[in-house]
Amino acid sequence: MSLLLDLRKIRESEDRIERTLGVGDFPAESGDDYTVASAVVLRLRVLKDGDKYWLTGSLHTTLSLACCRCLESFGIPVDVPIDLRYLPQRENVGEGELEILEGDFSTAFYRDEQIDLDLMLREQFQLLSPMKPLCRQDCRGLCPACGMNLNSEQCSCDTSWPDPRLAALAMLLADRRKG
Repeated sequence: MSLLLDLRKIRESEDRIERTLGVGDFPAESGDDYTVASAVVLRLRVLKDGDKYWLTGSLHTTLSLACCRCLESFGIPVDVPIDLRYLPQRENVGEGELEILEGDFSTAFYRDEQIDLDLMLREQFQLLSPMKPLCRQDCRGLCPACGMNLNSEQCSCDTSWPDPRLAALAMLLADRRKG
């Protein structure tokens, strides 16, 4: 299934696109912290204004991530609105520095009369992925000594760590207790 939106096929000022993409349509790429765990449902309304396009609609799927504490996989539901403006990509003519305005964050560019929906979806997935994914707020993580998942089992490892910066103070306290 092609994930390119051919803009030459959009003849009217408004068009609707509905696509359901399978998990296999999104193979993991290097640098991805997620995998697509369920079908991706994309519903878009495409508004055409000359060579400018405005895509609005919704994106539904489930992403699978690894918890940053216990490394267990967990899913996060994705149900987000899409609101992007697409402009034709032009050559950089050296206009110097430009100020980025608030509306520029919802602006993307297309070339060769095609919008790459795969790129758009992957950008949305990256934006939705948490920086520190947690399977649950009270995740206890892994034992630093034996690696056991502390959410499911309790180990008997001694995980205390004396701070070497306080070793001199500990020796003074021990001497004081003796004497």
